[in-house]
Order: sequence, then C-alpha cells, then structure tokens
Amino acid sequence: MNPQQGQDPFDLDFDADDEFDAPQDAAWREPPPAAAADPFADPFADLPPVRESAGAESRLEAAAEDDFDDAAVVPPLPPERPAANPVHDMMAGAEAAFGEASLPRITVHIYCANAETAEFAEVAAADRRMERGVVVVRMGGLAAAVEAYQSQATPSLVMVESADPAPVLLAHLDRLAEVCDPGTKVVVIGSANDIALYRELMRRGVSEYLVPPLNPMLLVRTATGLYSDPSAPFIGRQIAFCGAKGGAGVSTIAHNVAHSITERLQTGAVLVDLDLPFGTAGLDFNQDPLQGVADALSQPDRLDPVLMDRMMARCTDRLSLFAAPATLDADYDISAEAFEEVTQKIRGAAPFVVLDLPHVWTAWKRKILLSSDDLVIVATPDLASLRNAKNIVDLVRRARPNDAPPRLVLNQVGVPGRPEIPVKDFGEALDLSPALCLQFDPKLFGQAANNGQMISEVGPKSKSAEGLDQLAQQIARREPPQVQKTSMLSSLFKKK
Repeated sequence: MNPQQGQDPFDLDFDADDEFDAPQDAAWREPPPAAAADPFADPFADLPPVRESAGAESRLEAAAEDDFDDAAVVPPLPPERPAANPVHDMMAGAEAAFGEASLPRITVHIYCANAETAEFAEVAAADRRMERGVVVVRMGGLAAAVEAYQSQATPSLVMVESADPAPVLLAHLDRLAEVCDPGTKVVVIGSANDIALYRELMRRGVSEYLVPPLNPMLLVRTATGLYSDPSAPFIGRQIAFCGAKGGAGVSTIAHNVAHSITERLQTGAVLVDLDLPFGTAGLDFNQDPLQGVADALSQPDRLDPVLMDRMMARCTDRLSLFAAPATLDADYDISAEAFEEVTQKIRGAAPFVVLDLPHVWTAWKRKILLSSDDLVIVATPDLASLRNAKNIVDLVRRARPNDAPPRLVLNQVGVPGRPEIPVKDFGEALDLSPALCLQFDPKLFGQAANNGQMISEVGPKSKSAEGLDQLAQQIARREPPQVQKTSMLSSLFKKK
C-alpha cells in the first residue's frame, strides 16, 4: 500500500490501495517527549480507551438464534470466548447468510508469535475456502518475517503477529515495508485494541488489523475478503441435496424445499437438476424447456448472465429451473472443471441455489459436496442408508472441520410391514439429530408427482408440507414475512 499523507482513513473520501510501502513520514518512529526516558512507552497511553458495546454481541447472537429451530438443527457447538471486537462478529454473521468467497490461487505466509495463533492458522489453512491457495505457517512473528524477506520475495499476502508495544511494532513494519514487493498485502495481528494505532496502520498501508480473541474463521474471512471481486460481490448460498441411496426421495425433497424458499419465504432461488439422464425436475414442475443445464455444461466458458437467463425455465416469479435433458442420446462425459465453473456462475444468479445431485459417485459430485455452503443428506430408515449416510458424514466432517455438520432428513418413515431402524438409533449412529422426519404418505406424494405440483399445493395443511417449510426456514436462516390479517368489516368498506 501507499501510505496516505495528511488524510483520515475514516473520511468518506478515503481510498486504500493494496501496496505496502515504506511511509515517508517518520513522526511515529520518535516517542513523545513525555516518554523520552522510556523508548518503549505506549504513545497511546494518554488517549481515552476504546469503549465497546457490551450488548452488541448478545444482540447479534440472539438474532442469529431466532432464525434456527433448535430442535431440528444440528447439535449446538461448544461456547466460545466472548469477542472483544463485535465488528468481526457482525461481518461473520452477515457473510453466513449468503455464500462465502474463496481464496484465489495465491501464496499466503502467516508468521505467528504464539502457539495458539499457529493452531488457528493451521486449521484455517485446511478450510475449504482456502484450498486453492498455498498457505505456509511459521513461528517468530513480525521480527521473523522481516528477517526472512531480506533474502526472498514476499508472497501475495503476509499475515504477521506481534505483541510488541506500538513504537516497536511500527519500527518493525517500517523495516518490513523496505523489503516488501509492490502489491503485497499485509495483515497485522496485534494485542492492543486501539483506534489510534489502527488509524496509523491504515495510513501506512496495512490491509487489516486484527486483535484477540482470534479464531480460524476470522483468519479465513479476512484473507478471502481482501481478494473478493468488487465488481461482482454477490454470491448466492449453495445448498446441495444428496441421497444416501437410490430411491430415498432426495429429488422430491430438494424440489419442494426450493419451492418453499421462494413461495413461503419470498426470496429468489435457482433449482439445478444435475441428474442429466434421469432428472425429474422438469416433470415435478410441469416444465419442458428446450435448453437446460446440459447446454451450460457443454460450453461453460460462454455462460454469461444473458445466456444463463435464456437457458433457465421460469417456474414461478421467484423460482428458476435449470432442468436436466433426461434423455439417453448422449453419454454426458463432462469434466469436473466444467461442473465447478458452471455452478460458480449460477451462484451469482439468485440468493439461493439448490442442487439436486444424482446417486452417483464422481469427482465432480465430491467437489460439489465439499464446496457447498449447506449439505442435506436424505435417507430412509434402513441399514443401507445408514451405512452410506455415515460414510458421507464422516467424509464431510474430515474435509470441512470449520463448517456445521450436514443436515439429515429421514424420509418414508413408517412404511407398513417394513422393519425399520428407529429414528433415535439412526441419529445416534451418525451423531446427528434429524432436521426432518417425513412419514410415509404415498397418496399425497404420488398425487403431487403425477400432477406436476408441490406438496404445499396438493396438501397445504399436511404435516409433510409444514415439515418441508420448516426445513426451508432452517436452511435459509430466515422467517416468512408477516401476513396482514384482514377483517370482514374491512372488505365491506373497501373502495371499489
């Protein structure tokens, strides 16, 4: 960054660059006259301390808890230490409501001053959002970074930790600026939550300043946020629906949840049917589009918003459908890179993207399972579903240690004459509480499938429709809008 001379970084006209360069003003290198006897005295001791809102975090947590159904969501996570900076929690909560950006293919060096920060950095480096980058974690803090870059080039992003007083910290940053390559972004992890220090760091070109308490997701979001595309900041939330075995009803549930998100919660969504030879989304919504997801996958480099809009079928005012061709005229030999590129572009088309995944195991399906924001596993209460669901859950937990566990839906519960694994035993075997249990109702589901309608259209008052609406609210993290009640007298006095 180029340091800003004579400007307040909190002014409206402040525009930070991304280069880290040595500041021309060396006023901060000299201690104030009152601290001349002590060269390491804190120059900010005379400033009033930063007051934080003790209720901000509790209000944010209460708002987040209101959007979930505690009885149906995954088991609660262990309590974390209270955050000293509520701004970080506010940003994390806002990003969690939508899809999250990924780190580009860059190199990141993290120089830690204590072992706890190094552990957080190692966990962050293994996160799915950081998988495209190369993350190197080293000890020694800011001083070690200055020493290392005397003889080697700096990477795209450098995170340095320092527990030194402000004069020593700034002196080390001046030395780091002398050896940093142009365009290198620098994030400082300090110990003092001081607004004056923050302003000086921003003036000197530091990209971000973090203070304890730290956690892996704070490091992940800081790194990815620095490289988010300002021209296309919106990324929809991707929800993948996967069946534990064939015939579990994953397509029916995925289609109904997508419909509930748009009609009950009144927000936009795109349903993508990735079962190219046998997809049923077109039948369930009574649609027969000429183009669909197969055309997009065949030419992913040409897919833009205009072409995407032409390929999608409009099911309702808010729900768009990327239908599968559902024909056997082709072998559909499509690379995993094409699936990744197309799904990433679709995420910019709506706040929610629902993926209906087929019961196959390929490289592209594995990639989608591990990269989606939410994963819903649909199973039936039998031994084969239990085994397959456990394999999927174990895989996801190993590959996504910083994400919430997948949601479990038990379908076709209570089939007459069929021995079943009890719901409680099924959940305990997976260490998951089922988010939804759907009773076996062949008449309701059969009628909806044959009519090309959703469960909420055929049986709006049924328990299945209510359960699917609740699942949609859990996934979307929002409540349906309030409906204004009208009285009989209001209709009489209504002007014609």
